[in-house]
Amino acid sequence: MRDFTNSTAYLERAEAVIPLGSQTFSKSRTQFPVGVSPLFLARGKGARVWDIDDNEYVDFISSQCSITLGYADPDIDGAVRDQLDGGVILSLPHMIEAEVAERICAMVPCAEMVRFGKNGSDATAGCIRIARAFTGREHVAVCGYHGWQDWYIGSTARNRGVPQATRDLTHGFAYNDLGSLERIFAENPGKIAAVILEPMNVEWPAPGFLEGVREICDREGAVLVFDETITGFRYANGGAQALFGVTPDLASFGKGIANGYPVSAVTGRRDIMKEMEEVFFSFTFGGELLSLAAANATLQKLEREPVLAKIAQTGENVIEGVRALVAENGLDEVLSVKGHPSWSFLIMTDQPNASAFEMKTLMMQEFHQQGVLGYGTHNISYSHGAAEVAALIEAYRQFLPMLRRTIEAGDIRKQLRCDPLVPLFKIR
Repeated sequence: MRDFTNSTAYLERAEAVIPLGSQTFSKSRTQFPVGVSPLFLARGKGARVWDIDDNEYVDFISSQCSITLGYADPDIDGAVRDQLDGGVILSLPHMIEAEVAERICAMVPCAEMVRFGKNGSDATAGCIRIARAFTGREHVAVCGYHGWQDWYIGSTARNRGVPQATRDLTHGFAYNDLGSLERIFAENPGKIAAVILEPMNVEWPAPGFLEGVREICDREGAVLVFDETITGFRYANGGAQALFGVTPDLASFGKGIANGYPVSAVTGRRDIMKEMEEVFFSFTFGGELLSLAAANATLQKLEREPVLAKIAQTGENVIEGVRALVAENGLDEVLSVKGHPSWSFLIMTDQPNASAFEMKTLMMQEFHQQGVLGYGTHNISYSHGAAEVAALIEAYRQFLPMLRRTIEAGDIRKQLRCDPLVPLFKIR
C-alpha cells in the first residue's frame, strides 16, 4: 500500500499560509482525494513524477496539458540556461520577443501580429478587450472554459466576487449547436463584440459547426476568437484552426507553447491587433526572457521533429486500449472515451448507486496505488512511450472489474477510503 503521510502532513502546513494550499484549483485538495492521493510533487522527468513521499508515477495530467515534450526536456532547459547568462528581464525589449512572434506568425494561420502574456487567462482577456475596442460593442458569447478573469468566470457557478453588471455581458452557448449561438445574437442585436470558443474539447466539431460560427460572426460583424490555450501546438503545429481549416480573427495560446514555462500569446488579424497600440495590455513580465527562450526552443522542436504525430499515435493507442477494456468489462453504458488523441477524456455516466464523482474518486484512489497520476483525462506528451501506455492500460485493467462489481453491489462508498470529490464548478 502506497503511503501519503508526507503529502497529508504538508497540506496542513501549506493551508496555514495558502488558501487550499495550492495556487491552482485543479491542483488542490478539491480535485485530489485526501488520504489516497499525492498532494505535493517534488520533481518530474520525462513522463514521470515523484511525490514528496518518494512515490513514482506515470503522469497523464502533464501539468494541465502545459507539458507537450516532457518534464525537464534537455533542449528546452538548455535554451533557458543559455539565456540565463544574458538576463531574465531587461529594461528594454529583447530581440527574442520579435523572433518568437515571427515564428508563431509563420506557424499559425490567423497570426499576423502577436503580444505575449504569462497565463492563458491573460491572452483570452486580451482578445476580448481588443475585440470590444475594435467593434465598439460590449457583449460576448462564450463556449468552453476561458480562464479566471471577471468577463468569463462571472458566467459560471464560480462567479463569487464578480459584479452583476459584468456578468450580464457574457452569454454562454452550446458546442455543436449553432441555434444556441443564433439566439444570443437575436436577443442582443448589434451588441455582440466577440464569439469565443474552444475549437474542440470533449467532442469533435460536427460537420459545418466551426464554419457556421465563422459565417455568423461575419454576418453579424462580431470578432471570432478561438481559445487555443490547450489545442494550440498540441492538435497541430498551427493549432486546431489549422487542423480543422477554419481561421478565426483572433486566437489565444498558452500552456504547451513553451513546454510548461509561463508564457501565453494573443495573435490575430493585423487590423484588430493594432488596437493594442491604444488598448492597455501591458505586463512587467510580458517580455520575460527565460520563458521566451523556452518558447523559441519548443516551437523549433515542433517543426524539427515529429512531436505531434507521435503524441497523436500514442493517444490513439490509449483510446483503443481503454475502449477495448471498457467493452470487455461490459461498461459501455457507464464509461466512454472521447476527445482528441492528444487530450482525451474518460466520460463517466451517473449510475443509480454510484455518481460519476464517486466513480472518479474510486478510480483515482486505485490509479494512485498503481503508480498512475490522473483524474480521467489522458494528456499525452512526446515523452510518453509504450511503457507509459502499458502502465495506464494495466491500471485500467485492474480498476474496471472492480468498478463493475462495485456498481452491481451498490457499495461504492464502502470501497472509498476517503470522501468523494465534488465538481469544481459546483452549483452554489
